[in-house]
Amino acid sequence: MVRAALFLAGSAVLFFSALFFAVYTGVFGRLGTVEELENIQNHLASEIYSNEKVLLGKYYYQDRTNTPYREIPGHLVDALIATEDVRFYSHNGIDRKSSMRVVVKSLLLQRNSSGGGSTIHQQLAKNLFPRGRHSVLAMPVNKFREMIIGVRLDRAYSKQEILELYLNTVSFGENTFGIETAAKRFFNKKPQELKTEESALLVGMLKGTSAYHPVHHPDRSVSRRNLVLSQMARHHFLDQKTADSLGKLPMELDYVRLSHNEGLAPYFREHLRMDLLRWARENPKEDGSQYNIYTDGLKIYTTINADLQRYAEEAVQAQMTRLQGIFDRQWQHRDPLGNQQAYITSHLQQTRPYQGLEQKGLSEDEIIAALRVPKKTEIFTWEGMKEVEMSVYDSVVHYLKFLHAGLLSMEARTGYVRAWVGGIRSEYFKYDHVTSKRQAGSVFKPVVYAAALRNGFTPCTYLPNDSVVYEEYNRWTPKNTRGGYGGYYSLKGALTHSVNTISVRLLEETGIDKVMRLSEQLGITGKMPEVLSLALGTGEVSLEELVQVYSAFLNEGRTVKPIYLKRIEDKSGNVLYAQAPVVSEAVISRRHALEMTEMLKNVVDNGTAASLRTVYGFDNEIAGKTGTTQGNTDGWFIGYTPVLITGVWIGGDHPRVRFRYGGYGQGAGAALPVWARYMQKIYRDPLYRHSKTLSFGIPVWVQTELDCEDYLDPD
Repeated sequence: MVRAALFLAGSAVLFFSALFFAVYTGVFGRLGTVEELENIQNHLASEIYSNEKVLLGKYYYQDRTNTPYREIPGHLVDALIATEDVRFYSHNGIDRKSSMRVVVKSLLLQRNSSGGGSTIHQQLAKNLFPRGRHSVLAMPVNKFREMIIGVRLDRAYSKQEILELYLNTVSFGENTFGIETAAKRFFNKKPQELKTEESALLVGMLKGTSAYHPVHHPDRSVSRRNLVLSQMARHHFLDQKTADSLGKLPMELDYVRLSHNEGLAPYFREHLRMDLLRWARENPKEDGSQYNIYTDGLKIYTTINADLQRYAEEAVQAQMTRLQGIFDRQWQHRDPLGNQQAYITSHLQQTRPYQGLEQKGLSEDEIIAALRVPKKTEIFTWEGMKEVEMSVYDSVVHYLKFLHAGLLSMEARTGYVRAWVGGIRSEYFKYDHVTSKRQAGSVFKPVVYAAALRNGFTPCTYLPNDSVVYEEYNRWTPKNTRGGYGGYYSLKGALTHSVNTISVRLLEETGIDKVMRLSEQLGITGKMPEVLSLALGTGEVSLEELVQVYSAFLNEGRTVKPIYLKRIEDKSGNVLYAQAPVVSEAVISRRHALEMTEMLKNVVDNGTAASLRTVYGFDNEIAGKTGTTQGNTDGWFIGYTPVLITGVWIGGDHPRVRFRYGGYGQGAGAALPVWARYMQKIYRDPLYRHSKTLSFGIPVWVQTELDCEDYLDPD
């Protein structure tokens, strides 16, 4: 019996010795040399920063940011060593006192837990080189690999460097890697700001990131934290009284989840991502390889102002919550989409359930029938997430009935974009309404008026407000929204009150070709319709283009191209890209630009945007223009102060998604309130309150030129 036992033991020793030699010589995969390990390159998330260096978000496969050892608090290191590897400073990567426990439990008994025998070096090896699959030999092969690499890591790095590498690579769950990302995620702090009990909680999570997740399992997390504190006392990193005192403290999290759809400016970050991918393709590294925005740890500095971005998002949310409620009540017993089955089906085809059934060979009718079966699901509403019984088909229809919004706010003189709101919720609605094109409505009229000024008209030129039938355009007759016909409007008055008949007459007398040429010079891309209805904004434009157009009026005739990316640095701080403001040559004369601003001020003081004075109480200098397309499908407002130009659009993705009655879908009723809420928030902020006192500085001679009545009644 003894002889048999000795034979088995000897055979086991020989087997594992041979297996160790096979691992060492690379039979189960190549092991890095000491020299290669000295040049470990971790995947680092690229970080996007606001103008004030506030972290807006990240691009990553694995969310990781490196923290140097000097910024890692001592109590975090103590907690780690006391819990994971108490003899860390005295071994060379293998803790011989506990290695036998590893052999017995992990290698012979094939158990996953080694009871603490895996050193920090070996855990780092596992982080850097994920375990492979080797059938029944997986556990011993992986353990031997980690021991060998652990010893080589000890030769390649100092103890501090090992700790730094480990704490920058270890997973805290939720695709979160490294202590900096974890400290931000769970406590909204930098590592050096962590308290002892917070460090203990994070170290405790390493035992099992799901089992000890402080949000999902708070009681378990606190118990594990207290065990770490006890270990710190046991190994003299803390005195027992302090450990007991800290163990009685409640867990205080400040949980921040910065996913691709969360945090400030998600639509902007997605738009920027596409630009960065293009930049990476066109600007290779010195060795010819391509930058990877997900792994190269780039620092991306933008022009976005974090405060203004937050104010813009809050203003959009407040108005859209209100408008959606009114919209839903108006359509409570009706379907705004009506018979738009093809439109609904096209969106249904983009869902995963549809595509999954399609791959199984089902016909379209069979798929739609299957997707009409109700089941428990969670849907987004402005009142919060709701769990309902709803089919996939009905959930698609639910989301198609939402109203949408876009906002772009640009610093007038530099072109720096300070706020970018592309939509209402990026998790559910991906379309960016800052760059998408819609019919412009009356916000296009200033282009017509600027072209007319260039063609010899003056702000006080009077034109008859007649109803005209244009025979050459299929007997088309432009209609005024309010006020009827008759009398004479000055150009100033016609723009102030958005008189359609005057705008069309101006376009006809100025020339469609001249207006189209000016619109292109001002920054509108894409072909405009060569018809008289162009004067009423039947051409399609984007918010980004319109904000650039209006910048010419504020900048004495020069357009300023919107800029949102200031600088890109590599992980070492080397500047890879930098962008300065881009100001065009004068597109219109200084005189005409000043006249346009003065006329647009009159729109706010006495015209379609007068609610900024009467309802919202603004008493500072503002210029702007409202716009509404046929059937209240699109509502616009482009407004500017001496500092900011801000454009707002509101509407449905489908033209049928609009209000049934009332002025809620008009520019003054839908978009202007967003602008007003946004600017109110800015002016309440002590940092920006001074901007309310600034003036356009319109010369007296310009004001004199516009000293005429808006309207003359011939009677």
